[in-house]
Amino acid sequence: MDPKLEVETRARCDASSSVLSGSRVDPRRLVRVRWRCRRGMLENDLILERFLDARGDALTEQELAALDRLLALGDNELWDLLSGRQEPEDVALAPLVAALRAV
Repeated sequence: MDPKLEVETRARCDASSSVLSGSRVDPRRLVRVRWRCRRGMLENDLILERFLDARGDALTEQELAALDRLLALGDNELWDLLSGRQEPEDVALAPLVAALRAV
């Protein structure tokens, strides 16, 4: 087989397998998200840190996008969601909020 064709074929297989496996997150991006999870409220810090320790390596791009949206909230709003005082207005965030609460 032509080496160039072999490299292209291997790249396509790698790309398709990452799609099938749920598009795992780039480790550098995960480090940046972990840094953003450092909050002014200790309770939020603890929950986010535990969640990332438990599931960070298995996060998909969709879950990371949802986490980004949660991290855009203020500390008090985020705590209200994580503590169960409120439910997320965006139903797409509900599975992630449930996973964060379960940690």
